[in-house]
Amino acid sequence: MKEVPFYKILVLPALLLSLLTSCKKEFSGDNYVAYFGGEVSNPTSPYVLFCKDNIVIDSIPLNKDNTFSIKFDSLTPGLYTFKNEPEYQYVYFDKNDSIKVHIDSKDFDESINFCGRGDQKNNYLMEMYLRNEKDKNNMFEVFDFGFDKFNNYINKTNKENQKFYASKKEEIKWSDDFDVYAKGIVNFPFYTKKEIYPMIHKMRTGEDVTSKLPKDFYTFRKKIEYSNEALVEFSPFVMYLDHMLNNVGAVNYHNHFTDVDLALKTNINKLNIADTLIKNERVRNIVLNNIALKYLLEDQNMVNNQEFLITYHKLSTDKSKKNEILRIGNAIQLLTEGKTLPEVHLVTPEGNSISSNSLITKNTILFFWSEKLTSHLIAAHKKVLDLKTKYPNYNFIAINLDDDSDKWKAALKKYNFGTITELHCANFEDIKNKWAITKVHRTLIINADRTIKNGFTNMFDVHFEDDMK
Repeated sequence: MKEVPFYKILVLPALLLSLLTSCKKEFSGDNYVAYFGGEVSNPTSPYVLFCKDNIVIDSIPLNKDNTFSIKFDSLTPGLYTFKNEPEYQYVYFDKNDSIKVHIDSKDFDESINFCGRGDQKNNYLMEMYLRNEKDKNNMFEVFDFGFDKFNNYINKTNKENQKFYASKKEEIKWSDDFDVYAKGIVNFPFYTKKEIYPMIHKMRTGEDVTSKLPKDFYTFRKKIEYSNEALVEFSPFVMYLDHMLNNVGAVNYHNHFTDVDLALKTNINKLNIADTLIKNERVRNIVLNNIALKYLLEDQNMVNNQEFLITYHKLSTDKSKKNEILRIGNAIQLLTEGKTLPEVHLVTPEGNSISSNSLITKNTILFFWSEKLTSHLIAAHKKVLDLKTKYPNYNFIAINLDDDSDKWKAALKKYNFGTITELHCANFEDIKNKWAITKVHRTLIINADRTIKNGFTNMFDVHFEDDMK
């Protein structure tokens, strides 16, 4: 993300300013009335979503002048997010805060500025976020440094950030609850650099610096409140925890395993470490779910997926119907070799609904693509056109996973892949739950009788064609 000037002066419409002043009359010691509003330049959606822990609390429509506002009769103090999709950012509310925000979707994060009651602490979070983003962009070459030079660099940056944090804390005098985030947005990016340095340095330079790290290099881990529910959806903490688990859970004797088996063992290690480290049941389940979802998004090996899920089910106590991992696990069981492919409904370019059952009349390859992943969609279609000439006994069906069917149709006209059957997924949740589709790189090989030959493969795998014979 490019460096930008400090925050622009924001001039709010008179209507919004009057709301800011008038709402103060409604504050009293025993209520939690709060206001949120602002203006969105170049909006990408007609709504601003106001969320807590990834759950939408309210969908706030934009007015004709792209302003929005809402009164909450009772809003629990804490960290929230607001979205003009697909972008989002944090906003923190203390009791009776009345916060306005300016957003320009063309430069989302850099454009954000808060004003009103509660603005100072939120502007602090935004400035620290932008500092971290700028620093992240500068870190590309820093990970190549030897340990001493690397350590001096990150310590210097951290010292500057800690000084900024201390001055703002003294100036604003924020609450202890907010301090969890104010301090976390400084500490966790610093800790993350330490966690990923040995791995990235070795990957980029070939040098293993693990033995050169001081004994106290990771002592900060002991101070982190891993079971703090306030942090479980806070992205700097989530990112740090993911890298820390990767670091601690890494398997060192790499040559003994294939890449897929190494990934399996590393992720099972991560599950076990999280289970031991995190005492709070809700936080532990969320972290276990995050590990599992990320692993299942990356790995499509049937045997490994099942082995991983055995450990996950042993450790997780989240049995809710909303648990995505349970749904994916159930779908994986349905895709065992020899079972009949579950039925889903797809849409033709003409807009007609069609059952997957009626599509499969001979050996069939099902593959997936997204208009957003251009290189993959081109490579996948070219690969299939080549396979069609080699395997005329197969039918090849491309399924687009994007939400927007108009963009799908536009992509079809643009690329014109000819004789490949093209269909659109109208209900992604259905296809995800029944076919365990979590990413576009999956390929399914289906027999003529609709039984599964291989439900977890990739057409770019070197052994892919072995399953087609």
